[in-house]
Parts: sequence; structure tokens; C-alpha cells
Amino acid sequence: MARILDDTGVPCSPVSAHSHWLAAWTALRVPAPAGLYEELCARYAEPARAYHTLEHLRECFALLDGATQLAEWLEEVRLALWFHDAIYDTRAQDNEALSADWARAALDGAGVERAVGERVHALVMATRHAALPQGADAMLLVDVDLSILGADDARFAEYERQIRREYEWVPESAYRPARAKVLRGFLERPAIYGTAWFASRLEQRARRNLTRSLLERSAAVAP
Repeated sequence: MARILDDTGVPCSPVSAHSHWLAAWTALRVPAPAGLYEELCARYAEPARAYHTLEHLRECFALLDGATQLAEWLEEVRLALWFHDAIYDTRAQDNEALSADWARAALDGAGVERAVGERVHALVMATRHAALPQGADAMLLVDVDLSILGADDARFAEYERQIRREYEWVPESAYRPARAKVLRGFLERPAIYGTAWFASRLEQRARRNLTRSLLERSAAVAP
């Protein structure tokens, strides 16, 4: 169940990630490539994953369900969400690029207009979070992907533990400062969320979560 809160303070209802998959291909008016859905599900179920799983996708789609009006090409945002963590290896640096390439190849192979594949490729690449997203769909996708930062206290703490498990091969002495740098990078942004819809609902809670996590890490290493 998605435990990210909506603007009323009530946990979002679980939604079917599969329904979003079907809706995307229906909107594109082409059938999904045979076996692709099952292959993606298998990827998100890989044993090395703890956070970047189908639960993450369900939480993302739960939030997207309330913000579909922000999308320019909703079917492309849906597919980009499905593919954005399709390739995930914590020892690699090209996960998003490989995921984006896979998405574009799948869409090209299905006979979808080339421009659609290029846009979905660009959306997946936006989830590298290396730069501020450009365009309505990229801002929406990135906000959905970062919605976990604005989760309730228990879910955010669980998220932090899940990320640590994915990087269990990294010694604590190296993981702690590296993770702090990532969290501090989000906190130092003028705004974590690019859309007013997400900012009004999650910005303050995300900043509290990040600040608390950084303080706890500092306390853990204090003499």
C-alpha cells in the first residue's frame, strides 16, 4: 500500500500499476510488445532491489493518479515511469541511459511514432536528477519520482533503510558521507518539486525529512 500522504493527510489508495501500463498502450493505439510487461516486472523484482521495486512503482502511480491533469502526454509519462528504473545496478553509472534506451527501442519496435520514443527516452533520462527538468511532463515525472522524499515519517525511514540495503556492499564509512551529499543536494535546491501541485503537498514535509536525516547522520558520527 502506498503510504505517501495526499493533501488531506490520508494515505493514498493503492492503484494498479498494470492499469497504467494498459492505459498507456491503449492511448498509443498499438499493442504492447509481447512479454515486455512480464520482463519489466521481473526486473523490478530482482533480489538486489529493496526500494526500486514494484512497490516504488505503485507509490508513483498512486501519486500520478491525482495529478494526471498536469501531463501533456500522459501515456508517455506512464511509460517513462515504468521504464525509469528498469535497469538498476548500484555499482553502475548508466542505469538511466540503459533504461531510456530500452524504452525507446521497445516503442520503436512496437511501431510507435519515433517522436514518442524520443520523448519517453528524454523523460527517463530526466530521472537522473542531474539537472532541473524542463517541460511539463519531465517536471511531473521527476516530482512523482521524488515524492518519496515527502512521505510520512515511517515511510521515509523505511525508504532510507531500503536504499542502504541496496548499497550494502558499500562500507558505512563511505556510504554515510555519500548519502548525506545526495540528501543535502536535494535540500539545497531552491525548490525540490517543480510543479505547484506537488510543492504545495510535499515540499515542507520533504524538507523536514531531509533535515532530520542529515541531523541524525551528523549525530551518529559526533564524538
